[in-house]
Amino acid sequence: MSQTNAPEYVLGTHDDELHRLGLQHRLWFVAAHQLWERADIGAGKRVLDVGCGPGFASMDMAQLVTESGCVVGVDESKPYVEFANGQAKSRELEQARFYLGDVTNIDQVLEAQGVEAGSFDIAYVRWVMCFVSDPAAVIGSIAKMLKPGGRLLVQDYFNYASMCVAPRSEAFETVIAAIAKSWKDHGGDSDIMGRLPQIALDHGLELEHLSRAQIPTPRPGSTMWNWPASFWAVFVPRLVEMGYITEAQRVAFFEAWEERSNDPAAFMHLPPMYEMIATKPG
Repeated sequence: MSQTNAPEYVLGTHDDELHRLGLQHRLWFVAAHQLWERADIGAGKRVLDVGCGPGFASMDMAQLVTESGCVVGVDESKPYVEFANGQAKSRELEQARFYLGDVTNIDQVLEAQGVEAGSFDIAYVRWVMCFVSDPAAVIGSIAKMLKPGGRLLVQDYFNYASMCVAPRSEAFETVIAAIAKSWKDHGGDSDIMGRLPQIALDHGLELEHLSRAQIPTPRPGSTMWNWPASFWAVFVPRLVEMGYITEAQRVAFFEAWEERSNDPAAFMHLPPMYEMIATKPG
């Protein structure tokens, strides 16, 4: 895979990030699948994966919809789209296909590919809205692609800066604040789920479901502890490169993380992820 970074995505699109996204999807799979099941993703459904990245979720949904349905993914990263199309081909998932494009005007991207507006049963958006500068435009564009009765599924963050470890660490919390600021400076919003219900209503959708996704509390040695650990390895050095923290702060952060990783009494409060289902009136 190419090492080219897409500047719009603050976390980058290099190989380390691709592998991290793969681990992230595996660890959060249960929460994703429960939402897909609630929305009745199954055989014959047409699913739009918005900001699909390398397509890890898309591949799973493609198996659920079977050859009688389809999954269409759109992402702004050319390396990720190429990776996803390659995976679909190698796994013989002809019902999955991926296009390069900006999710802010996903309706135009798909119509240019011959995909008709109002043709999807489901649109799935996970960890995308927190990075976009115009979430209202994204929701409006998605709404155009949904059938009457179609559902928008979103999983994203609220109160991200509450993320912390126990025992508390000032060095840790300094880096968390820097992460949130870096997203904001790149046009994102780490508390985006606080705004999305109203945005959905403003675009004529009806709220069907809204709750906090439930996952195990990470403790040292647990599989979920590896999720933030993989993120630190990829992104904390980038914070230094971008000028959000100093090298000394980076060192202090990893020292604190190492201490907590070897403390049997430690645990982590992850950034709360909420999920929403909004329906297009039929």
